[in-house]
Order: sequence, then structure tokens, then C-alpha cells
Amino acid sequence: MAFTLPALPYAHDALEPHIDTLTMQIHHGKHHQAYVDNLNKAIAGTPNENKSLEELVRNAGAISAPVRNNGGGHWNHTFFWESLAPNAGGAPSGALGDAINSTFGSFDEFKTKFAAAGVGRFGSGWAWLIVKDGKLEISSTPNQDNPLMDVAEVKGTPILGVDVWEHAYYLKYQNKRPDYLAAIWNVISWNKVAERFAAAK
Repeated sequence: MAFTLPALPYAHDALEPHIDTLTMQIHHGKHHQAYVDNLNKAIAGTPNENKSLEELVRNAGAISAPVRNNGGGHWNHTFFWESLAPNAGGAPSGALGDAINSTFGSFDEFKTKFAAAGVGRFGSGWAWLIVKDGKLEISSTPNQDNPLMDVAEVKGTPILGVDVWEHAYYLKYQNKRPDYLAAIWNVISWNKVAERFAAAK
């Protein structure tokens, strides 16, 4: 069963002005599509052909680099699109808001630490908010790795992931990754993150 590109849950221009239309069109329609196409090519005719995306990702250490990179790219981007929403932002409330405040001191302190993880990731990669042993933790991964992978430096259940590859922000923010990471809070769907937090607990 070949993997397919999931449709965006909103229009390409829905996250303006924080993420521009052209970036969304290229990021979803070209970059994400390429991960899907290359993953399908890499698993064709192999025992991995019938595995779920999550199975491939969780066993990244035992699969080829093309399957790991493209499978990770497909999983990460699908997760990323679902983490964003138009007219979102604000601050998380309820159990998630309480957990963020108690773990990091405040929502502002959390944002500072999360941005530091994203800015501090050399080259391409991701910043994550994960649940590990029932507690929140911030981590980052290189390339298209994620915290579900058996090879991850910090393993856990992702509840928020932000893409810090240049293709995610360069058209609008050029080399100013911190500006992109400051703007992304305007389109984070805290409802979705809270739903994942509840499931992970």
C-alpha cells in the first residue's frame, strides 16, 4: 500500500501573514510530496512495503537511510500541518497550560526555551515538545528524525513539532530563524497539542 500526501487541513493562504502562501504551496506540495514519493520508491519490493509509517519511524535504526529520512519527513510534516491552524495562537489552558507552567515556570519561559532549541539546532532539523515518563520536555532532532525513533537522543511522545529547515521559512524570513520561531506561536493549534498531551499521558 503506497503512502499518499495528505491534504492540508486549511487553505495555503490560511496562515498568512505568519507563514506565507508561497512557502505553504512549496513546503506542502513540493517538499512533503517528495518525501512521500521517495519513501514509496525506497520501500517498493522490500519487507518494509507493508509496514505502517509509525512502524517504520519507530524502527529507524534498523532501516535504510532513504527510508529513515523520507519516512521521517512524511511523518514529521503530517504532524506539523496538524499542529497549525488559522486564527489560533494565544496560550494553552487546562491541563496542558498547567503542565507547561509547572514544568517551565511560565508560558513565556517555555516559548523562550523552545525557541532556543529551534535556533540552536545546527543546520536542518526540528524542535519538539514531548511527553517523556509522564512529564513535558523540550528536545530537538537533526534532519527528519523525531523523538519516536529508536535512534533519537531524547525519546518520547511528540505533542508539538516545529520545522526549522530553511525551506520552512526562508522565503519570508530569509536567514532570520528566530523571527520565524517568534511568529509561529500565532498559528499553533493548542487544542490539537492539548489533545495529544491527554493521549500521551
